[in-house]
Parts: sequence; C-alpha cells; structure tokens
Amino acid sequence: MDDLFDISAKTVLVTGGSRGIGRMIAAGFAERGATVYISSRKESELRATAEAIGAIALPADVSNQAGADALAAAFAELEPKLHVLVNNAGATWGAPLAEYPEAAFDKVLATNIKAPFYLTRALLPQLEAASAPGDPARVIMIGSIEGIRVPDWENYAYPASKAGIHMLTRNLAARLAPSITVNAMAPGLFESRMTAFVFADDSEASSVTSGIPLRRAGEAADVAGTAIFLSSRAGAYLTGAIIPVDGGLSTHG
Repeated sequence: MDDLFDISAKTVLVTGGSRGIGRMIAAGFAERGATVYISSRKESELRATAEAIGAIALPADVSNQAGADALAAAFAELEPKLHVLVNNAGATWGAPLAEYPEAAFDKVLATNIKAPFYLTRALLPQLEAASAPGDPARVIMIGSIEGIRVPDWENYAYPASKAGIHMLTRNLAARLAPSITVNAMAPGLFESRMTAFVFADDSEASSVTSGIPLRRAGEAADVAGTAIFLSSRAGAYLTGAIIPVDGGLSTHG
C-alpha cells in the first residue's frame, strides 16, 4: 500500500513561514520531501529560515490585497501548480478594553482574515491545476483556540479574527469542493513570538500548562503532523473541519 502520509511530490506555500508555527509546519513539510516555499515580510529573517530548513523564500507583505496578489504572481512565475496553501501569517494586539484602539482591529482583521481570503482567491488557478481525482488541492487555515473559547487575557481583535477565519474556512470549503479542500487548525499554546510573554517566566508557563489537560505546550511535531495529515491521502476526505490542536484545552469551555 502506498504511504497514506506521503507528500514528497507536493508543492507547498506557507505564509508567515519564517518563525513560530509557520516555521514548524514548513520544516515538517520539507523534512518529508515536499517542495516548500515560505513567505513573510522580514526578508533577512525569511531567507535565514529558508536556508535552515531547506525551503525557498518569497518575501511578501500579505496584510493587504495588493500584497497577496503580488505573492501569488511571484509564486505563479515559479510554479504552475500549488498542492498545499497554508495561510498562517497573523497579527495580534493585546490591550485593556477601555484603551483598545481602532488600529488594532484594522491591523489584525486585515492580516488574519482579509489576507487569507485574497491570497486563496489569487492562487486558485495554481490550486486547481494541482487537483487530481481523489487527491484535491488543499488550503489549510491557521485559526486558534481563541476563536473557540474566550482567552484569559485581554485581546479582542485576535479572537474575533480567528472565529472569523473558522467561518471563512467552512464557507470556502463549501464553495471550492470538490477540487480543493479547505480546513483549519486551531492551535492552543505553542511557543512563538505571540506567546513569548508566557514562556519568559517559568512560573507563568507552569501555571498556563497546568490548565491544559495534556499538561504541556504544543510542540513542532504536533502542528506539523496535523498539517501533513491534512495534506496527504489520509486527509483527502476532510473539508470544512476546524481541528483543535490544543492538548484538550477546548474541552474546558
């Protein structure tokens, strides 16, 4: 039997791929033999990551439609097909309710909802070209457990945006089937720049992880493995799913 999890012949694009969860996912794909492109705004950091994990750097700012269209055009010049698009680039903004600025919603919603929509739309020709019977092209949205449950800290635009990306996932899944599947991962606590404040203090990290049923933060294998599953033959019959990758945190309401 063919390897149900073989992705070695696939071409993958991961936005926000220079660090955090995006890097974890991109590295996982590269280790399994896929051709991996990564994108982010900071070119020096992006190129360093690409060299380290065996990926190809495509610098871009996808926080607006023009940037998303430019990234799609740059990719199309290099590849006729895109088997897997991972919409991971994201932004967050924490502030107290009384001080929460309009700029926070503008930045976070543009990056977390508009960018995945416009980039997916711009890359539809390459996704359609990669689709095959029984093996559709894949779009993987990176949502968040904060789009499912209320976070413990004050952060209003980010959870709203992630709940929105979960619904956008379902909407696009219905529209793009059967040639393209669209699923979302909803990560819980992973170490990244967004969560650096948790891991900066051992007592804070222990306090947070003690509330997770599996009693630990997520690791690279957890998020990369889920993305690989969704992209492989094993995950070909899923679309419109929101998969919590959170150690069971979402079971706590």
